[in-house]
Amino acid sequence: MAKYQLVEDQRAMDRFYAELKDADWMCFDTEFVGEKRFRTLICLIQVTSPSGNYLLDPLRLPNLDLLLDLISNPEILKITHAGENDYRLLYQQYGVLPRNIFDTQIAAGMLGYHYPSGLGKIVSGELDINLRKGYAVTDWEARPFSQKQLDYALEDVIILEPLWKKLSKRLEADGRLEWAIEECKQLETEEFYYQDPYHEALTSNLITSLKTRDQVFLMRLFNWRRDEAEKRDESKNRILQTKLISQIVKAMRGGKQALKENRRIPEFIYRKYADLWTEMYERAATQEELNVLKRLPSAPNEDARDEVLLELLYLLMKYRCLDENISHALVMPRNAIRRMKNDPKVLDNILGSGWRGELLGEEFVDWLKNYDHLDLSISGGQIGIKMANR
Repeated sequence: MAKYQLVEDQRAMDRFYAELKDADWMCFDTEFVGEKRFRTLICLIQVTSPSGNYLLDPLRLPNLDLLLDLISNPEILKITHAGENDYRLLYQQYGVLPRNIFDTQIAAGMLGYHYPSGLGKIVSGELDINLRKGYAVTDWEARPFSQKQLDYALEDVIILEPLWKKLSKRLEADGRLEWAIEECKQLETEEFYYQDPYHEALTSNLITSLKTRDQVFLMRLFNWRRDEAEKRDESKNRILQTKLISQIVKAMRGGKQALKENRRIPEFIYRKYADLWTEMYERAATQEELNVLKRLPSAPNEDARDEVLLELLYLLMKYRCLDENISHALVMPRNAIRRMKNDPKVLDNILGSGWRGELLGEEFVDWLKNYDHLDLSISGGQIGIKMANR
């Protein structure tokens, strides 16, 4: 069992800060509970550094100001695994941005591991150590902690230092350490944590099959559910179950009576929200809402040529990544090329970092930027792509 200091009061927090404020590096992780709430509850923060191991209890500490100061200190390297989740929570709840980051999940993706990969898989592959995972879904809100809970929590953070050193050496040998640092820098920007208020609707499997009026109502329904969840600090599913949304949207075409007669919509839901939803459905669409709908991807097969070409570009990117032993999911999300057709900012976000352009090559980047002018030819057993005006 590793030794640690339990930080539960301001005095212990002051001592923790004094011991870490001049450290070269610190590894940290969080345990949290998100069920039944809109705001995720951070229940435990594990930290290891050259000065020792620490377990911070946010439910008993008066505040986390001193920890946040360390997170934002550019002189201290922060080592995490899948730190995006932790940094997002800290940004959303405290407005703090991290500085000087090394994330082992990102680093592993640059070395051929599937992205995203769990910590256990990477630790096993790099250090030949098997981590315990028996407490991944334990009740971190309950007090007091059990010793097994604390041992599990510490194990995940103590292993990060040797993993960081091993991955850094491999990245440096492959000439990719700067790539990893560059990618981690994205987690230090406000733009990275921006949440599109229409994200749920735009990524819904339902929206592209609807007519405009129903699409607008679907956006309003998702936003209403989110606002209610935030107001009550309850999960969105406790406000309205996701499985009911498609039934509600389709029923609203026939008005309140159709909503009432739909056997899959509980009667208490109808009584509580029928008038509100009717008003939401009948209200005219705003220009902002219509502009949001323009960002939707084209329906499949709307333009067969574009579909084939975009799919081919994605597969070429994937093949390039296989050849270079880097996770294609880290380089470009599966739907990114298709989304760029309707939103040029998607391409800017992807290629805004230089390492992707370096990996994919100038010609491929040029194809992405000008795919509307590409010609595809298949002849004599060869596939050719070229710019139509060249």
